[in-house]
Amino acid sequence: MVMTYRGDDGGRRMPPPRPSGRSRDHQRAQMMPLPGRGRSPYDERTRPMGTREQEPQYAPPPPPRQDPPRRPADDGYPPSRSPRRRRWSFGKVLGTLVLVFVVFLAGVWVYLEFSIKRVDALADYSGRPVAESGTNWLIVGSDSREGLTAEDEERLATGDVAAAGGGQRTDTIMLAHLPDNDTKPTLLSLPRDSQVSIPGHGKNKINAAFSLGGPKLLAQTVEGATGLHIDHYAEIGFGGFAKIVDAIGGVEMCIDQDMNDTMTGISIKAGCPQTLDGRSALGFVRMRHSDATPRSDLDRVANQRKFIGALVSEIASPGTLLNPFDLFPLLSSAPDALTMDSGDHVHNLAGLAIAMRGISSGGVVTTTVPVTSGSAENWDKAKSKQLFDALKNDTAVPDNVIVN
Repeated sequence: MVMTYRGDDGGRRMPPPRPSGRSRDHQRAQMMPLPGRGRSPYDERTRPMGTREQEPQYAPPPPPRQDPPRRPADDGYPPSRSPRRRRWSFGKVLGTLVLVFVVFLAGVWVYLEFSIKRVDALADYSGRPVAESGTNWLIVGSDSREGLTAEDEERLATGDVAAAGGGQRTDTIMLAHLPDNDTKPTLLSLPRDSQVSIPGHGKNKINAAFSLGGPKLLAQTVEGATGLHIDHYAEIGFGGFAKIVDAIGGVEMCIDQDMNDTMTGISIKAGCPQTLDGRSALGFVRMRHSDATPRSDLDRVANQRKFIGALVSEIASPGTLLNPFDLFPLLSSAPDALTMDSGDHVHNLAGLAIAMRGISSGGVVTTTVPVTSGSAENWDKAKSKQLFDALKNDTAVPDNVIVN
């Protein structure tokens, strides 16, 4: 039997009542509490009838943070690193400085190699001595006034060309022998007034060969007189010599007694040490008309060797090489001051300078060709032969042939 409810619904049948237990609980479980609102004591009083007490509902906690998956260690890629600021270590700074220094030296080397003047001084000819042991340099100091103004000639007291006999002559003629073994190098002076045979011109003073035929005839004359094969040639004139000395701020020397040259008028006071500028240095290596040089040319060549030792030591010292105010003027003056053989190079010149550094300390044998008299015109044949044979064979120079 079906009961009906007849009222405002027009006789419609009432729907069956829905269960009040599980569905309401499920609906209430779907409702989230308002943010920030906790459980209140009034909730017990306002709980709808017929409902069961529910456990408080809380928002689920956020999922734990997960790191991105790591790449396997053997996947072939280097591990990633965070960028760092580049720091300059001592090794990197030192390496950079060394590199800059090497580049600077290379630049200087190239500059000198292509700037120094060249001349054909050494040539083959019939009967030329064969090369023996060691290396031989012919070093010439000429009285050339090329590039000097009248004021320069007066300041340097170069003297009159006509009064000197005219032409271009040599005030200094030296042989530097660099051995191939541990024998000491030798710096040998050839007095300018030495009487020798000049090819094609008979017998004359050795310095006349330069005036008659230039460097080539001088080299041939020296080879004929000594029997030594000349491997390298270097020449420096008056002006170039003075400029080099002034470029490095002068050269320290010990002068034992006052020197007053009656020919040039140059005076150098005694003192140790004292610094000789270009003018005084040129006067010192040329002086022979003075009470301080009673042996004339023999004393002059001894002073020349002494000064060359001091000059080379000064140039090679750290005070010159590391001082730009000395180094750059030296480099700028060297090309105009020096003349080398067309086959010579800067590394040959560097080897000569290194070998000659020992002059001041006794590491180089310095001597003059043995002569028979104070005029230094004639050589002692027996002692000269002993000297030249020792140089040919790279053996020690006998003490009895050393003249200083």
